[in-house]
Amino acid sequence: MLGCGPDTIYPRENAALAEAVAAHGALVSDLPTGTPPLKQHFPRRNRIISGLSVGTLVVEAALQSGSLITARLAAEQGREVFAIPGSIHNSMARGCHRLLRQGAQLVETADDVFAELGALLGGFRAQAQSEAPDAQRVSGPKLDKDYEILLDALGFAPASIDSLVARSGLAADAVASMLLILELDGRVANSRRLVLPRLAGK
Repeated sequence: MLGCGPDTIYPRENAALAEAVAAHGALVSDLPTGTPPLKQHFPRRNRIISGLSVGTLVVEAALQSGSLITARLAAEQGREVFAIPGSIHNSMARGCHRLLRQGAQLVETADDVFAELGALLGGFRAQAQSEAPDAQRVSGPKLDKDYEILLDALGFAPASIDSLVARSGLAADAVASMLLILELDGRVANSRRLVLPRLAGK
């Protein structure tokens, strides 16, 4: 679902993803060709995303975010709303915590979603399990001990490089080098001087 015209891919680095979606499904937009990705278009897009879905799962959300707009629209449309809790020190978890206080379903595993939606998903669960990649492809190649220590130190919440050095006990230059390798491998991301863990399979 696009927040711009169907001939525009935003952000541009998602071009390969857009091609894959178009090859196996459809790119959907209710905006005319040539429409740029403007801020006011995304809430409009979000109402269609939530309406096309049987449920909305919010993984991370700041208190002022488009994800909360989508969750509100989903609730207004009679759809189920789910949220994953996070660390109280992570600002990107506060939106999820607000949704949980408002009655969203708490999710720890995919089974929580399947259990709540039940028959609405039909045979999707069995299909998803049969098409799931094997564990080696999801988790990637096995890492050596220092990398495992660093990922354990990161956990599931954003952290600064200084805090990772303190938690892991590894040298600062080694941590910086290892984070670059992990980022290239798609296991972490850097954003505003924080290191962010990536979910398996992303």
